[in-house]
Amino acid sequence: VQLQASGGGLVQAGGSLRLSCTASGVTFSRYDLAWFRQAPGKEREFVAGIVWTSGVTWYADSVKGRFTISRDNAKSMVSLQMNSLKPEDTAVYYCALRAAGYSSYDYWGQGTQVTVSS
Repeated sequence: VQLQASGGGLVQAGGSLRLSCTASGVTFSRYDLAWFRQAPGKEREFVAGIVWTSGVTWYADSVKGRFTISRDNAKSMVSLQMNSLKPEDTAVYYCALRAAGYSSYDYWGQGTQVTVSS
């Protein structure tokens, strides 16, 4: 499994960014994809997740109402639309995949930096 993330950048507070993650080499019939982030000096935290087959989504409380995770089956891509960005959203964002029935995400993409200036 390979995950390729893109779309990070620098944006002012209140602005928007869209992250994308393309998955390849996936052989599981059921799995979910998620976005995590890690800010300097902090532990990595969950941001949003989506079940690939059903499209069911879930979010961290800190991003509910501002971030939207979605998938494009044809492109094997998951996206994270981030609106109303805050300086505290600054972090390296990672996409990750886990097979259905597993509790941990075992496949990770490289990170993409998101910086929100105040």
